[in-house]
Amino acid sequence: MHVKNVLQYKGYQIISVSPDKSLLEVAKTLRENKIGAVLVCEGEGRMCGVISERDIIIAIAKHGSTILEGKVSDFMTEGVYTCSLEDEMKVVMEQMTNKRVRHLPVVDEGKVVGIISIGDVVKQRMAETEAESEAMMTYITSA
Repeated sequence: MHVKNVLQYKGYQIISVSPDKSLLEVAKTLRENKIGAVLVCEGEGRMCGVISERDIIIAIAKHGSTILEGKVSDFMTEGVYTCSLEDEMKVVMEQMTNKRVRHLPVVDEGKVVGIISIGDVVKQRMAETEAESEAMMTYITSA
C-alpha cells in the first residue's frame, strides 16, 4: 500500500500554524484537533518546520511553564523529514522508526499535500494483518 491510498482514506487535511504563534496557542490547536503535531508554515503556506507535543513538553521541562508564551519558531523542529504520495507504507514505517519521528508531511511536486502519523501507519498495518489472516482462514477452510 502507498501513502496516497492512506490519504485517500484519512483525508488530505493539513493543520498548520505560523512561526510567531505561542506554544500555548499551538497546544490548544493540538487539543482541539486531537492531533500530535502541526506544520509550521510561513508566507504562502511554505513549510518551515513542525511542532509536536514532544517539542512542547521538552520546552517546558527545560524552561518552565512560562515558556508557553514563547514563539513556535524558537522550539519547532526544522529540517523536517518528508515522504511522497508514491512511497510504500513499509518505507514510511522504516523512516519513522529510523529517524525517531511520529509525523511525516507528504510532499507532491514540492507542495505539502497531507501528513502521515504513526497512528496512520499502525492502522494500515493492522488492516493488512487482518486481511492476511482472513485470506489464510479462507484458504485453510476451503482446502
